[in-house]
Amino acid sequence: VVLGTRGLAYASAPLYKVFCQTTGFGGTTKRAEAADEARMTPVEGGRVLRVTFDGQVSSSLPWTFKPAQRDVKLVPGEAVLAFYTAKNNADHPITGIATYNVQPPRVGYYFVKVQCFCFDEQRLNAHEEVDMPVLFFIDPKFLDDPLLKRVSNITLYYNFFKTGDDGDEDDELAAHLLAQPDLDDDDVDDEEQRT
Repeated sequence: VVLGTRGLAYASAPLYKVFCQTTGFGGTTKRAEAADEARMTPVEGGRVLRVTFDGQVSSSLPWTFKPAQRDVKLVPGEAVLAFYTAKNNADHPITGIATYNVQPPRVGYYFVKVQCFCFDEQRLNAHEEVDMPVLFFIDPKFLDDPLLKRVSNITLYYNFFKTGDDGDEDDELAAHLLAQPDLDDDDVDDEEQRT
């Protein structure tokens, strides 16, 4: 029972993420699949939508993170490439991961990301600044949703968190090992004989 409960707890976060990406629950966007990309054709005469970009970082992550553009206008089916700029303000490399959603939450079901920096962890070297791309489109089925008939403004929001996988301990161990004197084969043999 304990092992089953622990296994369920361990699997619940990835399962919840898959559920949210599939249903758009809580404004979670979808990740494009081959079938989704077939709908990446701008709708002729489609309603113009404005997507506003926003982002922030956790207080434990010494990064600056902001959209490179305030907003874009598009019609459903139109592919858009947007950028965020991230800078590591620390004197050492740091790895972060972004969570994301859209507002209003119901739009998440129709907001499809083809490529995104948020799909993977991002490691920035000390004081490194990078542009992070996101390629997305709004599924044309958005126009058929009666609950979204009056929606023309959408916000895409990211929040970056430190992953805790910065290898600080590994870096310290490597530095310690590098500071040790080199042992040649004779030294190793002598050490083995003493023990």
